[in-house]
Amino acid sequence: MAMIPSKPTILLLLTLTTITHSSTITLVSDLHSLRSHSPSGVIHLNDTLLDRIFRSGANSFHLIIFFDTLQLHNQPEPNLKSIKSEFALISKSFVINNQNSLFLHKAFFCEIELGESKHNFLRFGVHALPDIRIVPPGAHDLKSDSIPINVGDSSNLAESMADFINLKTGITIGTIHRPPILSKTQLGLVIGGFLIWVPFMIKKVYDGETMFHNKRIWICGTLFVYFFSVSGCMFILIQRIPLFAMDRKDPNKLIFFFQGHGMQFGAEGMCVGFLFTIVGLLFSLVNRMVVRMKDSMMQRLMMVGAMIVSFWAVKQVVRLNHWKTGYAVHAYLPSSWYK
Repeated sequence: MAMIPSKPTILLLLTLTTITHSSTITLVSDLHSLRSHSPSGVIHLNDTLLDRIFRSGANSFHLIIFFDTLQLHNQPEPNLKSIKSEFALISKSFVINNQNSLFLHKAFFCEIELGESKHNFLRFGVHALPDIRIVPPGAHDLKSDSIPINVGDSSNLAESMADFINLKTGITIGTIHRPPILSKTQLGLVIGGFLIWVPFMIKKVYDGETMFHNKRIWICGTLFVYFFSVSGCMFILIQRIPLFAMDRKDPNKLIFFFQGHGMQFGAEGMCVGFLFTIVGLLFSLVNRMVVRMKDSMMQRLMMVGAMIVSFWAVKQVVRLNHWKTGYAVHAYLPSSWYK
């Protein structure tokens, strides 16, 4: 026969349950208050607040935590400042889209700074940045129970992270509200200035006095497009490749050329682009100016000089390719030239 708990025992259990429920409600209320005072809705966690969250027992909400350090904000890699802005964008969009939804009480976006809370980095097992974790309700071991969010190089990073959060938690973030490039005031000033400028521009176009009627502008633009194309600047910008890197063996030494397949520094591409631009300029010089010279001896000297410089420039490109890949162009340069 089952034993019936005594009245004092039942009263004690009810009291403990009430206290736990009350402390959880108070904690959620405090987190709402902290979120409302943050422009992006991201709560700044310290050791005291984090201990309070996980000491309160089984929580009914998810924590999405961004691990940050101010020391890496000015570094091109791992581009932590940009990733943090995308994280803040998700948090702000979540608050905007769920003002009247129960989801607003189910998730809180937070950040932890390494300089202020190194102990919590160790608790979560964070050893490298960027690192973003989802802490589900009822998590006990923060290292094993938290869910890491994969941070890729996608241009729509906020959207991809929002989809991942929705998949793992069932919480809908909603539409990502990216800020406009120009505010309403700035847009009004731009439109007003454009309307004032249009009549003057029409007159200049009619008189042929614009920059587009200047041959030097077209020549400089052509050189820029040519250099931009042959130097691989588009690849450098898209892949966010640094111009150079520090030598790990000697921190005082910089590396401008990378030996190996599939990788190059920005300075390397610009050097190759500069050499190709020299060849292109000499080719244009011979075709547009040298052929109009009346002195035949001067024509020969200019053409021979252009051929020598062009040969030297192409030779440097071929030598660089041989150094990087190990492949030699034997039909153009004898292999003995590399010794």
